[in-house]
Amino acid sequence: MTVQEMAETCAWKVLAGEDGLDREVEGCYAGDLLSWVMARAQSGDVWLTVMGNINAIAVASLTDCACILLTESAALDENAKARAEQQGIPVLTTEKNTYETAVQVAQLLQSGALS
Repeated sequence: MTVQEMAETCAWKVLAGEDGLDREVEGCYAGDLLSWVMARAQSGDVWLTVMGNINAIAVASLTDCACILLTESAALDENAKARAEQQGIPVLTTEKNTYETAVQVAQLLQSGALS
């Protein structure tokens, strides 16, 4: 399943990086401590966070995450939005909290919908 397909299935809103919506989703990682995420997130992950700043875009680029999903309607600042657009990194948002979103993504992953 692509980021676009997952976004449509889960009713997530795209904030930036539409050029990267065709990326395949392979997993999920949740975390807000950027150095921790940088060491543990995997290529193809949906990264669940409330960090909508330019440093989050850098971490997503370094880890090759499929997208950033801002939970709890966290804001994406303008510098981060511009960098995400420039690098083709999709940034999406959901009103759900990180736990609820992680459960939703896990259910999709376990059902095989992402294979």
